[in-house]
Amino acid sequence: MTHPTFGGPPSPWRDDPFLPPPLEPPPPDYPAIQASPEFADLRRRLRRFVFPMTALFLGWYLAFVLLAAYLPEVMSRRVYGTITVGLLLGVAQFVSTLLITTWYVRFARKRIDPRVAEIRRAAGQDTGLEDWQDVR
Repeated sequence: MTHPTFGGPPSPWRDDPFLPPPLEPPPPDYPAIQASPEFADLRRRLRRFVFPMTALFLGWYLAFVLLAAYLPEVMSRRVYGTITVGLLLGVAQFVSTLLITTWYVRFARKRIDPRVAEIRRAAGQDTGLEDWQDVR
């Protein structure tokens, strides 16, 4: 048996194979979402974290590069055995990257993700964020 209008086999999960397929919900009104005060607040919160943290890390990285380029005697100073100031600062770069990533994940989980879920819910979109929100 095929559907008279749409062709193909009837859908096994529908009671009446001759009903038209369900309508898709309309897409979100992205310009309205972008113009909303909730979205502006979300962007403001994100920028307050991301821009200063980015400037801080770039400054820290630039200081490392400038020290290596213009003050090699400082970077090659031995601290303990064969461990130098440059090596310690290089390892500190990795540690600071991990710390910034951890801070951002916590910040996003507490301050960004709940707001995104609210905005998506208000736009009629399933967020799926509630399922993994408390996963640590």
